[in-house]
Amino acid sequence: QVQLVESGGGLVQPGGSLRLSCAASGSMFSINAMAWYRQAPGKDRELVAEVTRRGSTNYADSVKGRFTISSDNAKNTVYLQMNSLKPEDTAVYYCNALLTTYYRSGGSSADNYWGQGTQVTVSS
Repeated sequence: QVQLVESGGGLVQPGGSLRLSCAASGSMFSINAMAWYRQAPGKDRELVAEVTRRGSTNYADSVKGRFTISSDNAKNTVYLQMNSLKPEDTAVYYCNALLTTYYRSGGSSADNYWGQGTQVTVSS
């Protein structure tokens, strides 16, 4: 079983910065890609940014130039540096991981995991 533990959310003024972290823990898995999603009240969950194991990244248009996603493969951790925050960035941010889980029997499976979510509020 794999767990994703997020940290770094909070309240920040417009124009401020926050850094989110998400660490995957467990055994017998490898990470194929990790991502951050967000969900604002009354809206659907949307992709914010994603990074593959090889380091390729993809961003939502609304955060390009302001947010940076990075990963530390040795620590199974993904980060989201958020700069120039706007009130419309207010949402619960969720970490997502696409993993390959390995079994003692020799098999494997592709699995999708979510973190518990961390609140980001941008307000003066």
